[in-house]
Amino acid sequence: MLPVDDKQLRIMMKKMGINIKELKADRVIIEAGDKQYVFENPSVTIMEMKGQKTYQIVGEPKIKMKINEEDVELVMEKTGKSREEAIKALEEAKGDIAQAILNLSS
Repeated sequence: MLPVDDKQLRIMMKKMGINIKELKADRVIIEAGDKQYVFENPSVTIMEMKGQKTYQIVGEPKIKMKINEEDVELVMEKTGKSREEAIKALEEAKGDIAQAILNLSS
């Protein structure tokens, strides 16, 4: 296969009806179940073909637990700790409320 430079590739794709553009993004967050995949300063490319858009995200995600607001309030109530302390304890306990309360109480 012959080497093709970036400009030639873009021209060929445009002829095939594929439009490509870069999107400036500071952060991309993907929520999946009880986890969040957070991409800081990612490279985001949008490809559009026949009215359909495809987003490509390049970067290294940090994986965070999604913490339920009711869980945070319960931990705060039972331990008397601040919101930030309750959230941190729940994250460290991977969402286990009882473990978070035990960790903050000891």
